[in-house]
Amino acid sequence: MKNHFALLDPLRFATALGVAIFHQMFWSWAWVSIGVSGFERYVSAEVIYPSAAPFTWFGWVGVEIFFVISGFVIANSACKSSPGEFLLGRALRLYPAVWVCATTTLLVLLIFGSGPASEFILPYIHAMLMVPKGVTGQWLDGVYWTLAAETAFYGLVYCAMLTKKVTLRHLALGLTIYSAIFNAFSLVVLSCTTPSDLPYLIILMFRVPAAAYLLNHGCFFALGIWLFISANRELTKLERIAVAVTCLSGAAEIYYFASFFLTSIPAIADQSALVPIVVWGAAVLLIAFAANRNRNRRAAGIASPEAPAYWRTLGLITYPFYLMHNVVGTAIIRALVDAGLDATTAVCVQLGIVVLICWFICAKVEPAIRGAMTQTMTYFGQLPERLPKSKRPRFSRGLGLRPPVPARMIATLQ
Repeated sequence: MKNHFALLDPLRFATALGVAIFHQMFWSWAWVSIGVSGFERYVSAEVIYPSAAPFTWFGWVGVEIFFVISGFVIANSACKSSPGEFLLGRALRLYPAVWVCATTTLLVLLIFGSGPASEFILPYIHAMLMVPKGVTGQWLDGVYWTLAAETAFYGLVYCAMLTKKVTLRHLALGLTIYSAIFNAFSLVVLSCTTPSDLPYLIILMFRVPAAAYLLNHGCFFALGIWLFISANRELTKLERIAVAVTCLSGAAEIYYFASFFLTSIPAIADQSALVPIVVWGAAVLLIAFAANRNRNRRAAGIASPEAPAYWRTLGLITYPFYLMHNVVGTAIIRALVDAGLDATTAVCVQLGIVVLICWFICAKVEPAIRGAMTQTMTYFGQLPERLPKSKRPRFSRGLGLRPPVPARMIATLQ
């Protein structure tokens, strides 16, 4: 029975597009109010979009949506893989695009940027190795901070798989409690302080510089796991309570970060912190709807309808598009503005150009790199042994996933 969640592909592309528009039409000029910027400042055009601020300032919430989708997708991949297969699959998925996109970003900064070349070298090495930069230093591109959270989550899943005792349910419960405590504490502290106070800044530090600790964002990954479980069976009363806790914890994280933005950036002082929460909540409801529909179809023995091929293409484009839109996209906007296009048209044309570049990367370049990586590991005997299905560790044991999740579903989500 064919069984997949095609809705996730257009959803994650839409969220990536929202993040791109946020960076290019809001953050590109609004960061001056906070005094925090990335290397994109070296290649940006001096244009502002104040009239678009009410519609673009909350695009960053796409990251929180990404994390929920990631929790869902990774739970699906892990429940049918051995630890070695899972780790290899993540490496083959993440590294090729990072190598291509980070190198492209470095070249753009070196050729078109105004900063010293030596400033880019260490961030480039960190990006190529996917090593978090730590609290100090700078990312090659600001969007790479999310990879620190993603890789931390993957590492946590991998370690749980190695234990052969920790299940998806255990992992989701642990992340739910861990992150909810921090976000509840943060909400209390931040309600008594202002963005200029040290406690406020320390707590916000865990959102980006210390993202690998998953204190702020662990609840989003946990929610994705719970939604995956709900796609395969009914949740217990305790699990439904855990879902409610993750939703409240996620809303708290979004609320206090949005409040920081609204307090610190005068251009959006009249906006509501509830807007990004509503956007995030709508996306979560869409994922929950897809999960519930899948469970009902499984119970009735009905196969999911085949999704349009272009939806799958959007899903594949999303990852390189997310990595390329900021620095590279900003440089393209500057070139277009210098050529005489108005600022808004330049953003639209640039988005089309970046999408085409990323289609070429995901369709032609990434498969070639993956093939070379696989051949190299095969030559040195480093490919993980593919165990028979009957001997594979069941990371999903105890979840009642009957019948097993089809391989087609895993291939569609990765």
